[in-house]
Amino acid sequence: MGTDITSPAQPAGLRESKKQETRQLISDHATRLFLAQGFEQTTIAEIAAAARMAKKTVTNYFARKEDLALDHQEEFTASLADAVADRRPGESALAALLRAFRDSVAAQNPVAGFSGPAFARMVADSPTLTACLRGLHDQREHRLAQALADATGTTPDDITVHIAAGLLGTVHRVLFQRIQDLTLAGHPNDRIAHTITAEANQAFDLLEPSLAHYATA
Repeated sequence: MGTDITSPAQPAGLRESKKQETRQLISDHATRLFLAQGFEQTTIAEIAAAARMAKKTVTNYFARKEDLALDHQEEFTASLADAVADRRPGESALAALLRAFRDSVAAQNPVAGFSGPAFARMVADSPTLTACLRGLHDQREHRLAQALADATGTTPDDITVHIAAGLLGTVHRVLFQRIQDLTLAGHPNDRIAHTITAEANQAFDLLEPSLAHYATA
């Protein structure tokens, strides 16, 4: 008698789908409460009550409260390293990162900083989220350094790798904060995108003399 080896996949798929739905439900309720009353003032218990589930369920999906607010952490910390890894033949790390940043700005991607005024204000008003965001920038720079080491065939502790990652990471930090500041100042996204594209060109031009041919694919 034969056995259908595909039969366990359906329940597993349904379970995963249910987990994603639950995760999204928690995240949606958390975001609504954070925006309405502030991140620091909102408790996990309030989020659980709004989502109609146990507090333990919320913490099973999100270990820290800040994980509920900053829910693109993996995409954010991997973004610069991924741009270097995906550079085109003959393209330097600097050129690949500028291209990726321009694409992100054109798409008004939240990972680039296009979070909307309410969200930007929530982060700016929260010492916890501000500190967490600083840590995410640090993680992103660390992963960039690893990608640059791989791209140049050197070790992650190589001084040139650290300097290059520091310079490139700092440019992205400044541009991210610039988008946030313009958002808080009430500028619409299209105007911010136009402004930040010109400023990104200027910022990357400053690095051109030293990094124009660094980590070329």
